[in-house]
Amino acid sequence: MATWQCVKNCGACCYLDPTERPDLEEYLSPEELGLYLSMVGEDGWCVNFNHETRECTIYADRPRFCRVQVDTFEDMFGIEAEELNDFAIDCCHQQIESIYGDRSLEMIRFDQAVGFIL
Repeated sequence: MATWQCVKNCGACCYLDPTERPDLEEYLSPEELGLYLSMVGEDGWCVNFNHETRECTIYADRPRFCRVQVDTFEDMFGIEAEELNDFAIDCCHQQIESIYGDRSLEMIRFDQAVGFIL
């Protein structure tokens, strides 16, 4: 069984362009939406994403909407705990493919990490 995990030095989820996520208002509170929009740089990437190291500069203090946690996903998307693993894997696949491509090194590394590729 595949098990979701974040893959270091990927950062696909740090591409925050709101035109790519038109339903933000449906799952973010007004305060969270304001914070989200304040984090979007001119290039669509999070202002806290370091492109050289491909890491979040505020990882330990990142906002709730940047965390893959049961309570967050249940509140934001209505995802039950037993659905989170598959939902998170699907989300990452979609985001990694849209940013880097379906045959990218990032996708291969993600698939290896979650157990799709041995």
